[in-house]
Amino acid sequence: MSVDTRPAVDPGDGGPAGLDPAGLDAAEVARRGAAYGPNVVAGGAARVGLARRVARQLTDPLVALLLAAGVVTTALADYPDTAVILLVVVVNTAIGVVQEVRADRAIAALDRLAAPVARVRRDGVDQVVPAADLVPGDLVRVTAGDIVPADLTLTDAYRLQCDESMLTGESVPVRRGDAEPAHAGTVVVAGRATGVVARTGADSALGRMAALMRDTRPGPTPLQLRLTRLGRVLGATAVLLSGLVFLIGLGGGQPVADLAVTAVSLVVAAVPESLPAVVTLALALGAHRMAKVRAVPRRLHAVETLGSVTVVAADKTGTVTEGRMAVQRAVTGVGGYAVTGAGYQPYGRISRHLDGAGASAVDGAGAVDGAGAVDGDDGPVGVAPDDLRQLARAALLCNDAQLRAPDDDTGDWRAVGDPLEAALVAFAGRVGLADDDVRRAWPRVAEHPFDQAHRRMTTVHRTCDGRYLTVCKGAPETVLTPEVTAADPDTLGRLLRHAHVLAGQGLRTLAVAAAVTTTPPDPAHPVGLRPLGLLGVGDPVRTDAPAVARTFAAAGIRLLLVTGDHPGTAAAIGGQLGIHSPGDPVATDPDGPAGARVFARIQPEQKLAVVATLQAQGHVVAMTGDGVNDGPALRRADIGVAMGTGSDVARQAADLVLVDDNLATVATAVGEGRRIYDNIRRFLRYALAGGAAELAVMLLGPLFGLALPLLPAQILWINLLTHGVPGVALGAEPAEPDVLRRPPRPPTESVLGAGLLAGVAAIGAAITAVTLAVGVVAYHSGRPWQTMIFVTLGLAQLGVALAVRARRPASGPGVRRANPALPVAVAAAAVLQLAGVYLGPLQALLGTEPLTLVELAGCTALAALPALVLHLSRSGNGGSSGPDSPHPAANRPAVEQT
Repeated sequence: MSVDTRPAVDPGDGGPAGLDPAGLDAAEVARRGAAYGPNVVAGGAARVGLARRVARQLTDPLVALLLAAGVVTTALADYPDTAVILLVVVVNTAIGVVQEVRADRAIAALDRLAAPVARVRRDGVDQVVPAADLVPGDLVRVTAGDIVPADLTLTDAYRLQCDESMLTGESVPVRRGDAEPAHAGTVVVAGRATGVVARTGADSALGRMAALMRDTRPGPTPLQLRLTRLGRVLGATAVLLSGLVFLIGLGGGQPVADLAVTAVSLVVAAVPESLPAVVTLALALGAHRMAKVRAVPRRLHAVETLGSVTVVAADKTGTVTEGRMAVQRAVTGVGGYAVTGAGYQPYGRISRHLDGAGASAVDGAGAVDGAGAVDGDDGPVGVAPDDLRQLARAALLCNDAQLRAPDDDTGDWRAVGDPLEAALVAFAGRVGLADDDVRRAWPRVAEHPFDQAHRRMTTVHRTCDGRYLTVCKGAPETVLTPEVTAADPDTLGRLLRHAHVLAGQGLRTLAVAAAVTTTPPDPAHPVGLRPLGLLGVGDPVRTDAPAVARTFAAAGIRLLLVTGDHPGTAAAIGGQLGIHSPGDPVATDPDGPAGARVFARIQPEQKLAVVATLQAQGHVVAMTGDGVNDGPALRRADIGVAMGTGSDVARQAADLVLVDDNLATVATAVGEGRRIYDNIRRFLRYALAGGAAELAVMLLGPLFGLALPLLPAQILWINLLTHGVPGVALGAEPAEPDVLRRPPRPPTESVLGAGLLAGVAAIGAAITAVTLAVGVVAYHSGRPWQTMIFVTLGLAQLGVALAVRARRPASGPGVRRANPALPVAVAAAAVLQLAGVYLGPLQALLGTEPLTLVELAGCTALAALPALVLHLSRSGNGGSSGPDSPHPAANRPAVEQT
């Protein structure tokens, strides 16, 4: 979280330079309250009425096109289509309104982080007042458990530690001393302090975050942009070609009224008005599937947008890392050790190496029975060596934290106290030491707590033989000194060099020293201690994070690490993820070196700039985060992904919430998004080819002597059957096997791009050819040619619906069952198509005649040809990706999909 360096309050207004220990008087409070306003972070947002929100949604171009189609279908008495269109409009409008309300709630959620009351000194008396009544210059007291009610400048801090994770995302409490800031919304976890209010309301840390979120609005999704452009193009094309059909019929002497109805019918047939229904169903099914894998979409269009993502900008803490501290490296006088384990569990895995530089991981017995067995380069060495046990025991004794075992409410071990010290307790357990037994055997008799001046903590313990064990832990440069230790300069120099190496790996390094004496020592001035070693503490990378990074790489998605950490820490984490190598650049601002995959020292405002820069480069960006500081960037990104255990602000601002806090779930969601987009293109291939064939038959029929190939009612009937239930069923097709082994679609690519438009033209031409062939032969042989055209055109389109289905492996574990709704829908539509020929009431409505079995067989055989040709051509492209054309990355080697 960036710190505002502006003068907080003028000294004349009661700033630190002119602080009155009695606090402000009532008159001054009233004056400043009028000048600065209430201490409310999200105030001033204008309320928008429901009618206005609905009106905004109805002016969307795609919704306007739907409404126009609804007017046409109503005028043509096509009430089933009218009902579908109106239902889609209502659903889309409701979703849009809910999204607007959710955006307002994201800002309002900041209010819930503010303290409800504050302890303030006014008129020489301590008072408890509503936090909203605070004014700059007020003297405020905070203790452990309090929420800081406004931005404070501390005047008297004693061992104060603040949890700033809601603002910065960092899991380690921050120590604050005199003259340092304490930000609004942070939580005091230890100590106490007095501070003068520096900034309130919109000027506070929370207020500035609220302003960023209020001014940040997400743009339309790639799918919305593509479908809007498509709707305009299709509408204009359909009107133009239908007008051409009208003019050709007029030249052929057809009645004007009949031609007008025919032209309007063709417009309805050519524009797949059921497309929004297909999209809505596909998104709803996708949202349901994603929720089952613990990824909850908060906006339907976010489901598909994930499939278009080209960049995932991942926050570090709690996203690619566990979000909790753990000892990862230990260095003693004998050698170095690597330590792993899940969370605060007091058992895990330790491996040894002699040079302190690295280790190969081998399971130790401590992972099973807590015996602390350690494996080395030359094989098992049994119980943890004495040097490691002494280091772990000392770190456990010079420690005030405890671990709480899992209970019915949670399955995880939890820290009680400072997370950094809890990590040392867990480390001792992984070495094989039980904290209660060690503390009982070495009772504490004196201590000197950590202070900022010396940056170390010292405790004194009584031994079983009546002597005294002194333990000191802290920053290496304050513990590994001749004043504190009795070690030779070479030993101290070697340990300090190791400390520098650990710091370069992004670890917070602690030095531990101890000594046994016969007389009680002074814990404030430890001397003559023996250095036991170093502990490298950090937030470990999730065990599955490197595999997720490889999955993203196989899917053509660029994974970025965006964090406020030190560049060295960020580079180390990037190296463990496999996205950063030694020598690669580390960006420290949004306009960093080209090709940088790691961004360090990035402040909340800069996260917004990082997202905006990537979007300006044409990327579709997914941003992950869990803190309040991530809220604005989550809203600006094309897809904001929040952790389920993160702040309420982040969850409200995001489009997708990961219930399990697992980045691997994002990869699964990306595959679901690509499946949806494939199905939308699959439907367009089917529906537009049928619409194009209908237009072509009506345009070309007169050239072959077929004056009016189809009646308006027949056109609408075919359109209802083919674009209705079978089209919607295509939206439920399962994902193809290579969905996560091909790059995402280019963001600028049209929904009809990558060969889809050519495929539509080819299929449309094939349907047109067989339909006209049937019509011409029937016309010249004196058969009911118009009815035969009607049957052939309808059945041919239904056959194509089966031919464009998703490819699936023939068998194997994890293969999703084929979509059973599609063949059922096609069969039902085919029965209704034939009912239009053989049922009396429908014959009268549609103007059809019954066909003989020979005529029906001929129509059916020719109608099957386009689907057969399409199926054979797709089978020939065995390595193709997606629903339409080969992709250059289709033959990329398979990578384990998480």
